[in-house]
Amino acid sequence: MTGPLVAILSGAGISTESGIPDYRGPTGLWRRDPEAEKLATYEYYMADPEIRRRSWQARRAVWALRPEPNAAHLAIADLDRSGVPVRVITQNVDGLHQRAGIPGRKVLELHGTTRDVVCTGCDARMPTEEVLPRLEAGEPDPACLDCGGILKTATVMFGQELDPLVLGQAAAIARACEVMIAVGTSLQVYPAAGLVDIAVDGGARLIIVNAEPTPYDGLAGEVIREPIGTSLPAVLHRLRRQYEEREASS
Repeated sequence: MTGPLVAILSGAGISTESGIPDYRGPTGLWRRDPEAEKLATYEYYMADPEIRRRSWQARRAVWALRPEPNAAHLAIADLDRSGVPVRVITQNVDGLHQRAGIPGRKVLELHGTTRDVVCTGCDARMPTEEVLPRLEAGEPDPACLDCGGILKTATVMFGQELDPLVLGQAAAIARACEVMIAVGTSLQVYPAAGLVDIAVDGGARLIIVNAEPTPYDGLAGEVIREPIGTSLPAVLHRLRRQYEEREASS
């Protein structure tokens, strides 16, 4: 692979302009309602039907919004189309990077996806769109139609391990990249945040675009606090220009 490999490590903050609330930001869901964190915790989800009901209603509300990729997602896709080698490592489960035009093979979803549902009993997997009509029809906690087991979206909840294959691929990208842009992430959740250490240890330049300070700001060559929808496209435009100048002179 020639030229700089740009690794985008994205978190919930990149999707807030699409109408999807973040969790730890200044107005994040978990700051407004600390109990909401239980909806993303496997132990609570599996043990409490009321937690599952609330979780399904929260998912249903987000799907009803039909969120679309925003300027930040589209700018990353534009950078990829320009020929700059780009890989996206995302903590998000919304699929908006792919919707924006990034090929699925270039996106690693560390925390899974809400686009599919899995059975915790028999491991059956199906598109979430097949379960939504059951919610609309009044089922508060739809069970697996094959075995009667508990269904959940194909996301990695607190208390569950990340897919080691996906994490290994992400670490390889972090080691190889010349530039890592951490955007819309608090860099407080591990092992995802540890990818920044891997990138910096490998000599990558770190750029952080986030509304609030992160534990890694001191390692960054550039820290940007401006709105992501305007600041990230500007950063990517600059990287694209640098890449084109380097290619032209090589």
